[in-house]
Amino acid sequence: MNKVDRSLHVPAVDPDAFYERVCKADSRPVPEVLRESHPFPGGQVTVPVERYTSREYHNLEVERLWKKCWQMACREEEIPQIGDTHVYEIASMKFIIVRTSPTKIKAYANSCLHRGRQLVDCDGRYGELRCPFHGFGWDLEGRLAKIPGAWDFEIDPETWRLPEAQVGTWGGFVFINPDLKAAPLGDFLGDIDKHYARYPLQDRYISGHAAKVVPTNWKAAQEAFMEAFHVQGTHPQLLPQSANTDYKYDCYGNYARAIGVNFIPSIWASENPNEQQMMDAAMDVRLDEKPTVIVPDEKTARLQTAHLARQAVSQFIGDAADKMSDTEMVDSFFMNIFPNIHPWAAYSRITFRFRPYKDDPDRSIQDVYILSPFKGERPPAAKVRWLSDDEDWTQAPEIGGYLARIINQDLFNMQPGQDGMKSSVRGYLTFSRYQESKIRHFHSLMDKWVDQSGPSERPSGISNTAGR
Repeated sequence: MNKVDRSLHVPAVDPDAFYERVCKADSRPVPEVLRESHPFPGGQVTVPVERYTSREYHNLEVERLWKKCWQMACREEEIPQIGDTHVYEIASMKFIIVRTSPTKIKAYANSCLHRGRQLVDCDGRYGELRCPFHGFGWDLEGRLAKIPGAWDFEIDPETWRLPEAQVGTWGGFVFINPDLKAAPLGDFLGDIDKHYARYPLQDRYISGHAAKVVPTNWKAAQEAFMEAFHVQGTHPQLLPQSANTDYKYDCYGNYARAIGVNFIPSIWASENPNEQQMMDAAMDVRLDEKPTVIVPDEKTARLQTAHLARQAVSQFIGDAADKMSDTEMVDSFFMNIFPNIHPWAAYSRITFRFRPYKDDPDRSIQDVYILSPFKGERPPAAKVRWLSDDEDWTQAPEIGGYLARIINQDLFNMQPGQDGMKSSVRGYLTFSRYQESKIRHFHSLMDKWVDQSGPSERPSGISNTAGR
C-alpha cells in the first residue's frame, strides 16, 4: 500500500520507527544508508548564553576553532581558471584562495609581508598577487617576485614566501585549515561520502547565491536549521505537509543529518488535510490562488511529487532516476558538517553556510547557495548577491521565493533571540534529548574544540532549574 497517512506517527520514544514505516511503504527500495540509525546519546543539556554573547568566548573561538578547524571557503567552480582568486573572510582573518594549476588550489594569508596591507580586495583573475600600497609582488605559488627598491632592504626571498593554509576539496567545495599540523580533510569528514554516493555534489554548480549579515551569533543563526521542532511556532504554514515532530536525527563524527518526511501532516496540524491540501501547502499556494500542481485521484501528494521529481531528475541522470525511492525524491535531508556548512543531501539544491561577521559576536553572515545539476558543460557559477540590512531574502530571486519566505520567518527570530539571550536571568539555554539532538551534538564538538567546561547534561524529567 503506497498511501502513507497519519497513522504512521509514533511516539518519540522510538523515533526511528516512523521513518522505517515510511520506507516500508515506499514504491521503490530505500538505500540502507538512509535507514541506518545513529541517534546522539545522552539527555537534555544546558549551554551557557556566554557561548553566544561574550567577547571572551568569541576570542576563544577564533584561536581554538577558526584557526584550527577545516572550513568551507568557496566552490571549485568559482575559481575555474589558473589565476582565479576568491577572498575568504572569517572573523578577523582574511585568506586568498587561488587556483595555481588545473588541479591545484592554494590558500594564503591576505596580508603583505612588507606593511600588512591586504593583497587582494576582491575576487578576480590575477597573474600575480601584488600589494596595491608599495607594489611588492608574489607569484601564484607564493614566491616573492618583486621587491620595489630592493637595494633598500635585506630580504631573503625564501623567508618571504606567503604564509599558507592547508587546502582540501570535497563535493566540489574548497576547504581550508589555517593549522598546517591538522589532519587531512578526509580524516575530518570521515565516512560522509556514503550519504552522497547517489547524488554527488561535485556534479552541481552554483545557480544562485545570496548572502546577508544577520543580527545574531553565527551559532544561533545555524541552529534554526538543525531542527524541525520550531516549525509549529515559526513556520505554521508547513504543518499540513511536514511531519516535523517525527524527523529522524542521526549524528556521526564531525557531521550530522536530519531526515524530514514530507506530504504527511504534522501532529500539530489543526486539521487532517486531504492530498490536494498537502500539495498546496508544499507549493506555498495561498487561499486565493489556484493549485499549481494537481494531485490525481488515484495518487497521493507524496507519490505525485515523487513522480514529477523523477521526471525532472531524469534529464541529468537518465534511467537511473526511475530507481530513486520516493523518500529520496520528496523528503528533506538536511546535513550539517562541523562547524558551519549545511550541504543538503539527495536532490535538494540547498546549501547553507554560517560564520561570524568580522569580529562581532552579535552578528553573522548567512550564505544561501543553490547547487543545481547540469548536463554537458558546467555553467559558470552565479555571483553572490549581498543583501543589505534593509533587504530581506525575497530580494534575492535566484534562491527562489518559497525558500526566501521560509528563511525570512527564521530571520524574524534572530534579533529578538540575540537580545533575549543577553537578558537571560537563568544564564543558560536548554536543548532537548531528541528533537534538538543535532544541536547537542554540535555543542559537544564545540566543547572539544573551544570550551573544556562543556554543556551540562541533565537526565530526562529533571527540572532545568535543578541544582541552580
